[in-house]
Amino acid sequence: MTKPTASSPGTLQATVQGADKPRFGEVRIRNRGRLPHWEREAGLYFVTFRLADSLPRPVLEKIVDRRRMLEAAKCSGFKLLPRQKAILAEYSPRRVEEIIDSGSGACFLSDPSVAELVAEALRFWDGRKFRLVAWCIMPNHVHVILRLFPGQELSGILWGWKSYTARMANRILGRKGSFWQREYMTG
Repeated sequence: MTKPTASSPGTLQATVQGADKPRFGEVRIRNRGRLPHWEREAGLYFVTFRLADSLPRPVLEKIVDRRRMLEAAKCSGFKLLPRQKAILAEYSPRRVEEIIDSGSGACFLSDPSVAELVAEALRFWDGRKFRLVAWCIMPNHVHVILRLFPGQELSGILWGWKSYTARMANRILGRKGSFWQREYMTG
């Protein structure tokens, strides 16, 4: 958030304010082995979840290898060379988003009946378990902004959306197997 302040008579200067540091016990950190998720009672979240095949396997394997390399370097105290940093940057979160946005995979969400199924699932608990602020269904992933109501957990909401829509979408598409990626990303 930008807030104007007076630095001298007759002029305004912008300062940047961030979120307040959470108090002890205010944030839960949930980790299922891949991505840690910070959750806060009645929190506002930006969530992305994607189809299981939205990142090609070779790209996924390279990302895992690069992260292992980074962790090994951190643990051993070595500084990465510029060339190594460039390799890691090649699969930065921004680059991964570009790959996903390019429409990798089967793009099941481009089927209007599957997209509508997902949209209906997103709207189902709006006003009862959370306030749906905005959402966007892309061909191979979904973005959602929501505020949880007190007593609700983000993991439960996501599990509900993903388990129901995976079962029903597979039925619509006449297929079996994984539909969604296991994890989701919050921002």
